[in-house]
Amino acid sequence: MVYFNNAATTYPKPAAVYEAMDEYYRNNAGSLGRGGKEMKSAGTLVADTRQLLKELLHTSLHEVIFTPTATLALNMIIQGLMKRPVKNVYITPFEHNAVTRVLHAYADKINLRILAVNKDCSFDLERIGYQFADCQPDLVIMSHASNVIGVITPVAEVFALAKKYEAITVVDMAQTAGLVDFDIAKAKCDFAVFAGHKTLYGPTGISGFLMNPDVELPTILYGGTGIDSANQDMPKDIPARYEMGTPNMVAIAGLHAALMKLKENNISSYYWQEQDNRKHLLDVLNNYDFVRLVGINNNLDYVGVVSFIIDGISSDSAGQLFSRLGVELRTGLHCAPLAHEFLGTYPAGTIRTSVGIYTNEEDLLRLNDSLYYIKSNL
Repeated sequence: MVYFNNAATTYPKPAAVYEAMDEYYRNNAGSLGRGGKEMKSAGTLVADTRQLLKELLHTSLHEVIFTPTATLALNMIIQGLMKRPVKNVYITPFEHNAVTRVLHAYADKINLRILAVNKDCSFDLERIGYQFADCQPDLVIMSHASNVIGVITPVAEVFALAKKYEAITVVDMAQTAGLVDFDIAKAKCDFAVFAGHKTLYGPTGISGFLMNPDVELPTILYGGTGIDSANQDMPKDIPARYEMGTPNMVAIAGLHAALMKLKENNISSYYWQEQDNRKHLLDVLNNYDFVRLVGINNNLDYVGVVSFIIDGISSDSAGQLFSRLGVELRTGLHCAPLAHEFLGTYPAGTIRTSVGIYTNEEDLLRLNDSLYYIKSNL
């Protein structure tokens, strides 16, 4: 089986990630805030990992909060902000259900608007400026890169416009953290969400968000934090206020190893390796006239996610065929129905291929062989 589903989770991980997780589980028994000597070891690991994330995203202001998944992080942010006087909410047409389903739950409370995006997937900043002037934003949420077509969105430019109205800004970096060099402080991001198991090349079970501590985020989750246990209110300090329950220390160990590897190799090397693999992927797909690429604009920047449709075969049927041929990819709506409505691929969805830094020539040859087989049997 060759792997083209890196947008779901990157595979494989650096060897150091596997080694760090195994070493931590075998040699440490501590739980953060709930022990003696081992607690100190866990505390150092967590603090170091937070610092690495801050360095990666070029911030000293933001606080790092760990969650099990990016979906939970987005829920904590959005549902917490819904306790504030938030009315006018803007999103891109590329948002994941981790955003849109949460907002749908508050449909009777908010006025939801879609940022102006042209049919070629470019953002119309002039029209967005008019949108904001006509209906002043309270909250703007943007995926940094679409998980359907991989297009990188102009987060800094849009947030600069939003901040003229003192809007709260949230960027979903699930597809870009650790891959696209991005300064969340300069881009005026109040919240930046990351997924440890995607472009950071860490394990599942550890994600989170960085937050501007000057923005009041009411809590929606409660529980033990290992400190101030007599107080039935959540701690006021950040990150303790938002980190309840036992943290996934082995996953944090894996994420720490992944961040150290990234720091050693430099983020630009990851980006350009993935860009090179994306180019070779497009070369393979463009060899076949029955393949129709979706959402490609050569004037825009992309991560290594490419969606396409095969003439005469539904996406789901094609997915089953690729699976039988030993190619792991993803088909359907990819948890982003708004994106497919915008792209004209709803409700059938697309075939999504996504490369990573470890995609190699053998993988691409196997994909090419699969497409040749499909062409020969259409």
